[in-house]
Amino acid sequence: MSAPARGPARGPARAPGRELVALYDPDDPAGRVTGTATRAEVRARNLPHAATGVLLRDGRPGRTGDVFVHRRTGTKDLNPGAHDCLAGGVVDAGEDPLAAAHRELREELGLDADLRHVLTRWYRDETTHHLAHLYEARWDGTPLVLQATEVAHGWWEPATTLRDRLRDRAWPFVPDTRELLENWAEWWKDPASP
Repeated sequence: MSAPARGPARGPARAPGRELVALYDPDDPAGRVTGTATRAEVRARNLPHAATGVLLRDGRPGRTGDVFVHRRTGTKDLNPGAHDCLAGGVVDAGEDPLAAAHRELREELGLDADLRHVLTRWYRDETTHHLAHLYEARWDGTPLVLQATEVAHGWWEPATTLRDRLRDRAWPFVPDTRELLENWAEWWKDPASP
């Protein structure tokens, strides 16, 4: 397979750090919205918000089990240069998490796909505090267009290989994705496989 194409940022232009983000009640596992703040304020004060992530599986016949892995650009506000296997980001104020997941998949990988919800779970560390909404999608072979400001490089990797690599805590991988995958039972098994 050829390398994914590089592309410009997709979607409407948004002033970095000035987007309004929905704030969520961290004591509510369902995700009750309590207000809004700018993205810059959310980052600076580590406010509880919502984020999405989409695990993209190679859905072409005979290719089940591969997932799209990428390295984040060095300019990302969180975990610059780290590896990840989720396309996703912050849920904007007034935005539904499913709509946000579709938007992020289009922006980061240039792809529209059906999404299947797999997990909703709170995550918190010293840099982020969010209610994660995880989905999975199947790639049909449509050329991917990587967002140049978000994705430095991407490739397909067998899910079991990625699972084994994640056991190495020294491998630079986004910590929230690592923990969320640990809480998604047998994520490396493709539900479409026989």
